[in-house]
Amino acid sequence: MFVETLGRKSTKALEELGDYSRFAGRIVYWMARGPGKFARRQLMQQAYEIGTLSMPVVMVTGAFIGMVLAIEMYPEFRTFGMETHIGGVINVSVIKQIGPVLTAVMLAGRVGGALTAELGTMKVTEQIDALRAMASDPIRILATPRVAACLMMMPALTIGSDLLGIAGGYFMSVTVLHVDAGDYWVNARNAMDNYTVFSGLIKSMFFGLAIATIGCYKGFNCGSGAQGVGRACTESFVASFVAILVMNFFLAKMLNDIFTMIWPNAGMTL
Repeated sequence: MFVETLGRKSTKALEELGDYSRFAGRIVYWMARGPGKFARRQLMQQAYEIGTLSMPVVMVTGAFIGMVLAIEMYPEFRTFGMETHIGGVINVSVIKQIGPVLTAVMLAGRVGGALTAELGTMKVTEQIDALRAMASDPIRILATPRVAACLMMMPALTIGSDLLGIAGGYFMSVTVLHVDAGDYWVNARNAMDNYTVFSGLIKSMFFGLAIATIGCYKGFNCGSGAQGVGRACTESFVASFVAILVMNFFLAKMLNDIFTMIWPNAGMTL
């Protein structure tokens, strides 16, 4: 009984993964080919809703993460007389790891659920079926501009979160904990390089693609009624959150391996 249940659930999961892969592939196809006139008009509206309206929560998250890192790291660094090096650790941690991941998690909760609810409601009210009846591809018209907007705005939101995280860490370290400002910025600058910055932005693009495609897929395939839409929103956030964590691991490993291959004597940046 247990083996049968496990096999049934595994088969269902693989089928859903295949359906999602085909769905995401069609979105990428239409993004490469061009979303169409109607979808292009939607792109700026979606960019506003996904990017501009998400800025306050992303900025607040970034600022407080930087301040929390400063508070937690300062006693340990002070023990070894290296409190002026805290800036480098905060900046690298925020830009390369924490900034992209937390921005993606906030976006998964705010945007991923909204995309699923909006498209799920359209499916329940048969608006998606009406588009198919008019010989229009709903993926091209509805999903493609949303995915393109999320892919476009995610790096911008990550940059904003990173800047507020750096500013929050500086404020807490220099103003509250009285770390020397000159030494703080010298060590922070020495710890940073272009590859670290680009690593965080590359991660953010993959996270944005995953959030938008999962949100749209769950909306297109939600169950009937309000209960089906609500369940799809929950599944969308959980799947996006897990995807972000898994992708972060593999992207971190891949980007660190690439860094080692290109600059074998430069050492690894955490």
